[in-house]
Amino acid sequence: MEPLALKIRPKNLKEFIGQEHLTGEGKPISTAINKKHLFSFIFWGPPGVGKTTLAKIYAKALNADYHELSAVSAGKDDIREILTSEGTLLGPRILFLDEIHRFNKAQQDFLLPYVEFPWQIASHRQFSPIKNHICGHHLRCISWQT
Repeated sequence: MEPLALKIRPKNLKEFIGQEHLTGEGKPISTAINKKHLFSFIFWGPPGVGKTTLAKIYAKALNADYHELSAVSAGKDDIREILTSEGTLLGPRILFLDEIHRFNKAQQDFLLPYVEFPWQIASHRQFSPIKNHICGHHLRCISWQT
């Protein structure tokens, strides 16, 4: 039986409520979806504000092959396996890397070539301040309003 939270999860931006500074008309996420624009970004905010849901909406709208990993339990080998596997769709592949702030500097450095080209990595952080070099220098950081 599918959990209720998954049944009622928004499937597109029209169903998504909140975060208008990102999803509203002419704002970063809605513009990226409308223009089918791929870019790497970090969603940062507390649990339950829609980070994972918005990543799934973004991937679906771009007809992307979507993958989820948690940096708590995943390592470079897990990421490499996804990055080198054959995609199932003709569109781009998107990796949602949960809790990316838990990666050490070497693990973050491993991601840099994929963030820059040709992969799109959507990740999210909870509570921890954005302080690593990946976010400030190589990823577009998007904060959530709570």
